[in-house]
Amino acid sequence: MQSSNHRLRDMEQHHPLLSAGADVEAGSLGAGVMVGGPHAGHTAGNRTLWFIQDSCGMVCATMTWFLVLYAEFVVNFVMLLPAKNFWYSLLNGATFNSLAVLALASHMRTMLTDPGAVPKGNATKEYMESLQLKPGEVIYKCPKCCSIKPERAHHCSICKRCIRKMDHHCPWVNNCVGEKNQRFFVLFTMYIALISAHALGLSGMHFFTCIKVQWNECSDFSPGVSVLLLIFLCLEAILFLTFTAVMFGTQIHSICNDETEIERLKNEKPTWERHMRWDGMKAVFGGPPSLLWCNPFTGLRLRRLLLLSHGRRGGSEFSV
Repeated sequence: MQSSNHRLRDMEQHHPLLSAGADVEAGSLGAGVMVGGPHAGHTAGNRTLWFIQDSCGMVCATMTWFLVLYAEFVVNFVMLLPAKNFWYSLLNGATFNSLAVLALASHMRTMLTDPGAVPKGNATKEYMESLQLKPGEVIYKCPKCCSIKPERAHHCSICKRCIRKMDHHCPWVNNCVGEKNQRFFVLFTMYIALISAHALGLSGMHFFTCIKVQWNECSDFSPGVSVLLLIFLCLEAILFLTFTAVMFGTQIHSICNDETEIERLKNEKPTWERHMRWDGMKAVFGGPPSLLWCNPFTGLRLRRLLLLSHGRRGGSEFSV
């Protein structure tokens, strides 16, 4: 006899309304989900921009941007522009600023991408009858958001939604990390770790250079101000490098083992077909290994963003 989870998976295969296509039919019942295909939003009028209005998350996300921009200011105006070696400034400036742009773009994609939310309130009597379930088939209903809960979905108390393959809720990106935005979160941690390591290296070179000459010749700022700015940058870089490097490693480990952090903490035994190692990486990043895996702009549609920019507020997210 099959377990409940096996029956749920079989049911999802026979009833596509419980998979990604369910967002189209039940989208009007779940504000805050980006629903439908490329034309559904124009016909149904329920395309939305995902953004969680959580005070703590918005403060943490703003702090993330401030700290990255602070690092850019110190690296560019305290260390690189006053440097006498033109090629040293050019190469390091291009590298650091490019990585910073990629880090911030990854942060935005993580924050503004629907992590895989299940349509809210779709567990209605009419919807259940439309599934035409057979005797013995089992589905699960979330009592908190009144939605049909697919396999491997968990409820987030901050997003107030059930999230497919929810790994955790990260306040630094003001969003859950789930099925649809995990790749951007991995890129965010990778690029932050890289710019942190780069900033530490540049700070060490700057200190070493300034010790051999007069501090006034090393920077346009006074020696005291320069030292304070560099010390704060080094502390920030060490903390960010440690945190993001560990997080990047745990995310890669979770992807390669096809196990979310929640599933690992709850010690849930897999009842699904696991995608191990490269198969797991391909499932998250899409397609065979390529440089596109490192591109946070992949799949970004300018026209969609322009349409969503004219949205209105609704529920716990901005909606259009």
